[in-house]
Amino acid sequence: MKAEKADLGGSEFLDVNLRGAVFTDVCLAEARFTDVNLSGVVIEDVNFSHTVIRSANCSHLVIEEACYEGMTIDGIPVTELLRVWRERA
Repeated sequence: MKAEKADLGGSEFLDVNLRGAVFTDVCLAEARFTDVNLSGVVIEDVNFSHTVIRSANCSHLVIEEACYEGMTIDGIPVTELLRVWRERA
């Protein structure tokens, strides 16, 4: 299936296999993902501002070339964590 220049706002996808799907120039603002498997996914050039990730398995998660301003992990500012880490190195 290919959807191009489409407005699918308000759509619901229940028990859907999107393995190998490609999303380019897509707006997912205010979307909600529940019980989603994103293992092996590559996310590039994305705006995660004001995003909440809750009850997540972040083992082996890699974040590179990112802006961490205002980002927290379990309430701890990431910029502070990185500052302390760099001071110890």
